[in-house]
Amino acid sequence: MEAYSFGRSVVVSLPWWRIMVIEAQVHQQLREFLRDCGDSTWPHHLTLARLVARALRLGRSALLQVGGLSAYQGDYRLSYLVALLLWPGPAVLVVAEETRQRLLLGDLPRLQDRLGLTKPVQVGEAWPGQDFTGVLITSPEAWLADRLGEATQFPSGIPTLIDDVDHLETWLGNLLTATLTQADWEALGLAYPQYRELIRDTRVALTFVAFQHPPNPYHCHLLEESDSARLHHLHQVLTTDGRAEAMPPTWQRFWSVFANADHLRWFVTDRQSGHITLHCTPVDLAIHRDKLWQPQPVVLIGASLDHDAKADIFCQRFGLEDLTCLKFSPDRHNDLVNLYLPDHLPLPNTPQFQSRVHQEIRRLLVWATCPGPVLILVNDLPLKGQLAAALAGEFGSRVQVESLEITENTILMSGWDFWHQHRHRLPTPALLIMATLPLPSLEHPLVAGRVAFHKRRRQDWFRLYLFPTAMAEIQRAIAPLRANQGLVALLDTRVHYRSYGQQILDALSPSATTRSLRPDWNLSPNAPTQRY
Repeated sequence: MEAYSFGRSVVVSLPWWRIMVIEAQVHQQLREFLRDCGDSTWPHHLTLARLVARALRLGRSALLQVGGLSAYQGDYRLSYLVALLLWPGPAVLVVAEETRQRLLLGDLPRLQDRLGLTKPVQVGEAWPGQDFTGVLITSPEAWLADRLGEATQFPSGIPTLIDDVDHLETWLGNLLTATLTQADWEALGLAYPQYRELIRDTRVALTFVAFQHPPNPYHCHLLEESDSARLHHLHQVLTTDGRAEAMPPTWQRFWSVFANADHLRWFVTDRQSGHITLHCTPVDLAIHRDKLWQPQPVVLIGASLDHDAKADIFCQRFGLEDLTCLKFSPDRHNDLVNLYLPDHLPLPNTPQFQSRVHQEIRRLLVWATCPGPVLILVNDLPLKGQLAAALAGEFGSRVQVESLEITENTILMSGWDFWHQHRHRLPTPALLIMATLPLPSLEHPLVAGRVAFHKRRRQDWFRLYLFPTAMAEIQRAIAPLRANQGLVALLDTRVHYRSYGQQILDALSPSATTRSLRPDWNLSPNAPTQRY
């Protein structure tokens, strides 16, 4: 027997031969399962399972990109589940609620029944106990909060697999963002009654400044230096008399985040109530690398985390080092989309773009003969409203704006966030039209704040932030259409005239592409095309 240690408090004795043959066991068992079931067409099951098993055996972290369609369908999860269930030691599986329900109600019972696996599986937000050698399924919020020091529920050293890490930035942002509401200001006044007037004057001054900004579609504005100075003064006055222990917990957390000048600070305005909400969050998430990744080996699995197989930008963003990185290739036959790429439209930043893109969308709607709804993705808020109004004038009630009541005849006008959030609940569109590339708008205050952060560090803000964000958005958006070789139209001609255009086309591959709508081309999959 060989003692195998998983941190200070969890030590399990494992036979050496079980550790050495784990990859072979996983390969054999999964192959038999797939042969018996025959209900998965993803070609990389065995490779993914062996990689996860190897990472568990060696204790070496890995980053695996499974592709947009595979992530949308979720079949790849069978591979890592077999590896986790055959691994003789304890493990943590971090998944979001929706994925957890699918695993508990479908994939796990199937695997346990078919393969006769008896390893215990529990669901919870704390480690079951020192002697537990099974798989604990927990939420991203619970695991990340523990690693960031906000709880002590998980021992260090336990191999951890995190699925759907495309949402890692959102998960971390939700945990690391400090927020102050109207109730928090009132609690501060109760904690420091002798300074109630100063607290009230500070809040009133910040509220006045916030509403002096002209309204924008995002309902938020960055704090200016004078606003930050006013808050710093309040903190200094409240803590100089030695009464820092009276500070309410939400304010303690806010001051700890607010102290870093590189953090993003903004307020959200509610013009109906006349109240504001203050927010502060770190931009550089790599500063938490030691807490997140060093205490244990981690296997990170996502759809399309980076256009490069080495995922250098993703790793730099989150402080990941010494990883085994692999990006699975899409199936050039089963994952193909039919892609329309016109090159005669003006660029999006020109005055002619709105009218011309409206005409092009109208042409597509008239020419499209495939049964099913049409989805038009527009992130620019004024453009989305203007296009919706213009199309509704011609197509009537068929045009819906971010609605869940979709029929086969619906023309759905949507932002990218709405589509990502509800795509599993909505029918797959017969035609998806991307009016523009989903590059984050510099008119959004938070985007401008992040760009300013990279500029202060003299970093390439387009390569490190705007471009990777757009690439990930595109991959996720078109994933449902790959399942039935759907039709995608990209009307942003920057893909033809900008240096990054080829990388976007690579992200859209495999595709059958045409650049013109001819009378004999009716958006059917049998149209003459060029393959990429």
